[in-house]
Amino acid sequence: MTNPQKILFCGPSDDQTSELREQFSNQDYLIVTSENLAEGIAEFDQGNISALVVPATSDTLPLALIQSGTLLEFLPHAVVVLDADLRIIWSNHQLSQLCGQENSLIGHSFYDAFGAPEILGPDFSPFHSAFSTRKIAKSGLRVGDKSYFDVEVMPVLTSSDSKEEPAYLVASVRDISEEVLQRQKLNAIYQAGLELGDLSPEEIFEMTTEDRIELLKAKILHYTQDLLEFETVEIRLLDKASNRLDVLLAVGMEQVATNRTLYADPEANGVTGFVAATGKSYLCEDTAHDPLYMTGAPNARSSLTVPLNLHDEVLGTFNVESPHAGAFDENDLHFLELFSREVAIALNTLDLLVVEKLTTASASTELIMRGVVDPVDEILNDTAWILERYIGHEPSVCERLQRILKDTRHIKQLIQQVGDEMAPQTPHHHKVPTMRQVNPKLVNKRILVVDSDATVRRAAHELLGRLGCEVETAHDGEEAFLMVRSFHYDVVIADIRLPDMNGYECFAQIREIHEHLPVILMTGFGYDPTHSIVKARQLGLKCVLYKPFRLDQLITGVEKAVSISEDIASETSN
Repeated sequence: MTNPQKILFCGPSDDQTSELREQFSNQDYLIVTSENLAEGIAEFDQGNISALVVPATSDTLPLALIQSGTLLEFLPHAVVVLDADLRIIWSNHQLSQLCGQENSLIGHSFYDAFGAPEILGPDFSPFHSAFSTRKIAKSGLRVGDKSYFDVEVMPVLTSSDSKEEPAYLVASVRDISEEVLQRQKLNAIYQAGLELGDLSPEEIFEMTTEDRIELLKAKILHYTQDLLEFETVEIRLLDKASNRLDVLLAVGMEQVATNRTLYADPEANGVTGFVAATGKSYLCEDTAHDPLYMTGAPNARSSLTVPLNLHDEVLGTFNVESPHAGAFDENDLHFLELFSREVAIALNTLDLLVVEKLTTASASTELIMRGVVDPVDEILNDTAWILERYIGHEPSVCERLQRILKDTRHIKQLIQQVGDEMAPQTPHHHKVPTMRQVNPKLVNKRILVVDSDATVRRAAHELLGRLGCEVETAHDGEEAFLMVRSFHYDVVIADIRLPDMNGYECFAQIREIHEHLPVILMTGFGYDPTHSIVKARQLGLKCVLYKPFRLDQLITGVEKAVSISEDIASETSN
């Protein structure tokens, strides 16, 4: 007589399971029952079980998982059942793949299977937490430098006794390496942007033009190779006058490609010309079958080219190439576009901060002006403070103070006038003017710049001063109010983050002092936590500058403000 087949009924008895037991017992089956999970697993491990009946309850979930293993093999993440010693009693095949193991992991410690990973939290003892709290616990694991896993652990009770310790744990493990590495790369690109833009004026002004460019090129190449892991790179800058794309940086490119003259034109200028002309990125999957591609790197099979965009302006192109077809994907495109924006901002910053020393006369004028403007502004601020608080009001004292103000302002005008007379008439560099290029709409207009950053105040003197403006500065809001009460200004330019107040408060109080004085607010990258700009617009704010702004945007904003001021003055006089 053959041994009867065993059917295991696991879980508490109820009407449904009792009826099934009775049916199978009449058909020569050996019915085996267990009242709890521990007995069921012990019986199951002995083998010779032909069928299993498991109610879908938390008491029997691990055993149900074992029997439904075929279904769980299709899950995208790993599922594992652990005993109280954190040893694996079952898992789907995804766990072996995540651990890089070919052999079965049954009986291994969970952490040993991953090679003693680093626990990242938020729960630094997720398995013990699940045992003690009887709630789901979550944590992250790191294996090596580039493998990250999300672990979620659920305790399983062997009975309905609420005081009994869980005997098993069910854990799901998900590979989140790509997500984490992308976040890390985004953060690294942001930090790289800060480094690229860290071009101290004090250091740059002491460099030659070639040294400044080499400094920026070295930083760009470093981050392109170490952060983005692109070995072959070519950066071209757009010359607005000729529409030509000039090579700024080329590494790993054939000499014939580097020497090639290209223009920002979609026809007959390859991928680079197309990208510069359209302002759109271009992913070349296979150079052998792409009609736009021109020979670049030796044996290149794929390329990725993005524009160097600053706001709505194309400054140039950034191209990387690979000897493998299809080497770049959408993530590479996204990361290169982000990095290229940082490069464009750094190039723009270099243009704004660097004054090219073409001749001894222009260099001397710039150097003297840089040394004079801060002390002159301090004298103006202090003299205005004395005038406002002077109680005696003796006419001769006030007259001398007024003379100090007049002569102090005249110092800058004399320096610039002498420089203009000695300097050559034709600028050498088309991007950064080194001599005054007087704007008829702004000549002799007096501008007050309010910013706590000395670099910004100095740049305002240099940039607006070259246009013919008379620039004076204040460090904070209270100092600005003193200057506005004491002197006439055509325009006030103020940062929204001042040491003593926000931009809205500054704008509102200036309006109380001079109702029609035009005010321009500045903010970095749209940063405005106090909603200063929104509230100031409700009071009549007309112009906002978003740092880093181009010189033409600054000029347009000041011209507009001056025009409004002149219109109001004309209406008042009439």
